[in-house]
Amino acid sequence: MQQEQVTVYQNQSYRTFVLVFLTLIYAVNFVDRQLIAILQEAIKADLGLSDTQLGLLSGFAFALFYVVAGVPIARWADRSSRRNIIAISVGLWSFMTAISGAAQNFFQLLMARIGVGVGEAGCSPPAHSMISDMYPAEKRATALSFYSVGINIGIMVGFLLGGYINEYFGWRMAFVVVGAPGILIALIFWLTVKEPIRGFSDKEAVSSEPIPLKKVIDFIVERRFLLHVSFGAALSGLVGYALTNWSASFFIRSHEMATTELGIWLAVGVGVFGGIGTFGWGFLCDKFGQKDKRWYMWLPSLSILLCVPFVIAVLTVESTTTALWINLFPAMFTTGYLGTCLAVFHGTVEPRMRATASALFFLILNIIGLGCGPTLVGMISDYLTPAYGSAEALRYALLYVIPIGSLWAATHFYLAANGWAESQEKGRLT
Repeated sequence: MQQEQVTVYQNQSYRTFVLVFLTLIYAVNFVDRQLIAILQEAIKADLGLSDTQLGLLSGFAFALFYVVAGVPIARWADRSSRRNIIAISVGLWSFMTAISGAAQNFFQLLMARIGVGVGEAGCSPPAHSMISDMYPAEKRATALSFYSVGINIGIMVGFLLGGYINEYFGWRMAFVVVGAPGILIALIFWLTVKEPIRGFSDKEAVSSEPIPLKKVIDFIVERRFLLHVSFGAALSGLVGYALTNWSASFFIRSHEMATTELGIWLAVGVGVFGGIGTFGWGFLCDKFGQKDKRWYMWLPSLSILLCVPFVIAVLTVESTTTALWINLFPAMFTTGYLGTCLAVFHGTVEPRMRATASALFFLILNIIGLGCGPTLVGMISDYLTPAYGSAEALRYALLYVIPIGSLWAATHFYLAANGWAESQEKGRLT
């Protein structure tokens, strides 16, 4: 069996096939996760929800169960078949997405979204571990950034399908149509993908003994720069999720747009421009990082700062057309951190730690980013609504959250740069 694994992963075409398939699965992950963003105004009207409840559905409640399930699943992935875990997870979250369309109240929809979160917790940590075993350190940021483009593809498809199906068939049918195909994808993945050997790309002999969770945590905490990487990513995620989850509501409330047309505009921004940014920043980090490792952190710091002027312009211009055109660009900068941060983590820890390290990284990222970003905007919006009305309240909430979160994130990345460079000069310590 091991010789067969070595043979297939020595083939560049097969490695590319697996990377593309994992990216497709990550796209499905984000279609199902972010679909609610384009549907939430219809859900709010149908079920009578507040902005805080909408923020909980797409933010904190989802993120809480996502990260709680993520660590034990990652521990499982560090000692078991990552291929099997991913296949099971895809089937679970797809089923829970489909039944979200049957919810009759906030509690039922909340339970369905929690189920989606638990299922999706089994996607990225095992996938990151597989990719790092397939690609060597000097190509890892590019490979992980390619995988991360699944975020942009998924959100793009979610906006396009969700906007169209919601307008003509209702929000309930959108959940069913988007969720069902994932079960078939899970089966095909299980049948066609083989588990890679741990440490394959590093040419290391990796013990089969699992590393205790406490040792992984201590390893990360002792390397202070990894904490800065985590919090920089988390605050960048806060900015990105706040924008992704509330942009549709902003344009619907402030510019009175229909979901079909709006879905196309948002899909192009997040899917096309965002995809270019997600992959491009990782590629640049690998390119410039060969000369100076600090570029792996300097570039994410730059990318998150560059989104701020575009966001402020989108939120303050009066012309709908102008706002839509400017809104194509922020997504180029909000996910520029992801591939390179993962590459830094996986280039620091040993292969047996990678899935667990990814889960701990995502625990911080998703509690602060996905958990607090949409929820914080919703709470501020509800607080300001009596004074400003729902449209202006949401505008001001985004204007408060995005610049502060971006500056804070950039600071953490800047502080992480020297520590990462020094760790690479000394060599990876395990």
